[in-house]
Amino acid sequence: MSEIDRRNFIKGAGALGIAGMSASIGLTVPGLARAASSATVPDVIRKTVASTGEKIPAVGLGSWITFNVGNDMVLRDQCASVVSAFFNAGGRMIDSSPMYGSAQEVIGYCLDKLGAHDRVFSTDKVWTSGDGAGQIAETAERWHTRNFDLLQVHNLVGINENLPLLFRMKDEGRLRYVGITTSHGRRTDDMIALMKNERLDFVQVTYNPVDRKVEEYLLPLAYDRGIAVVVNRPFRGGSLTQQLEGEPLPEFAADLKAESWAQLILKYLIAHPSVTCPIPATTNPAHAAENMRAATGVLPDDKMREQIAAVIGVLV
Repeated sequence: MSEIDRRNFIKGAGALGIAGMSASIGLTVPGLARAASSATVPDVIRKTVASTGEKIPAVGLGSWITFNVGNDMVLRDQCASVVSAFFNAGGRMIDSSPMYGSAQEVIGYCLDKLGAHDRVFSTDKVWTSGDGAGQIAETAERWHTRNFDLLQVHNLVGINENLPLLFRMKDEGRLRYVGITTSHGRRTDDMIALMKNERLDFVQVTYNPVDRKVEEYLLPLAYDRGIAVVVNRPFRGGSLTQQLEGEPLPEFAADLKAESWAQLILKYLIAHPSVTCPIPATTNPAHAAENMRAATGVLPDDKMREQIAAVIGVLV
């Protein structure tokens, strides 16, 4: 499950001095991003998409499970409240997939209700060994959009057909970025081979302070190749924050202005130089705003990141 009822805010105590580092705040490159909303939103840390230089907010919003609510209008409106809180806190990237049930249609409903199609960095996937173009057209219809910012070959399904399709769409000006995804650490070697041989803009992988395999080779390769990294399952589908709920934050969390385990985990992720945007999912508007606040203030340095992983490793 995602982060449903996952935790309360837990205030840290103490004041250990640390040598933190903060990411720069930047504007998107003219002509690359859709028009920004006129709404005033907080300044948040932005990470650079290396293939273009565009900067995007360092925390996004996932939709696995949480937005699969069918035609239940109460739950659809709750999802719209989540999206509204996410945007108002400075977020942009929303990620979905054809395998997420009704999530795509619900995202389209949310964006329509909020009048927010110009505020989203739209991220979805092609997940079929059959008619990829047809599936993408259906996905666009569900989102109520014509073109996506980023499309990815989901879990490398139909990679030999779908990756060339996405590159053609990009060359024709119908798509801005091309990527591939894996989850749960599966097919990492296949992803690495594609990263070495294809002109990818993005990859999406599972990464958190417990699941760290990608640190060994994949993340350094992404940095060297100029490939942006989206992080799925930052909270292990919610189980990680559930396990940590009720545990006191380490004293050094106060120096990072981290008010919850979720924020501490997200700061751990976005401080990695290869990571562009983790995409936690939630059904709670307050949690969406809380997650975005992780993309503000000070980020941990390498030593502090190891301390975060060590503390969480002991507790879970």
